[in-house]
Amino acid sequence: MEVLNKTRRPLTVSLPGGKKLRLGPGKVGQVAPKDANHPPVKKLIDDGDIEVLDAGLTKGAGGFRKTSSSSSGGTASGSSGGGVRHTGDR
Repeated sequence: MEVLNKTRRPLTVSLPGGKKLRLGPGKVGQVAPKDANHPPVKKLIDDGDIEVLDAGLTKGAGGFRKTSSSSSGGTASGSSGGGVRHTGDR
């Protein structure tokens, strides 16, 4: 599930388990569906600081973005195989 920072300032969203989600102004972050019921998250939603985006639509879009970025990241890194780790001076 994705959340959108609707403010013009960076936010730190407290999540269960002592975790934190830091969102820049207008940025989107991902949280687990159960985290939306956490009291600090509910307060930000009620205050209008963050908005929970549609879980069904964004889940598909988020999965697509994650796949495309990981595939382009693997190609751009230049480690094209062999599994050989180069160490030392070159």
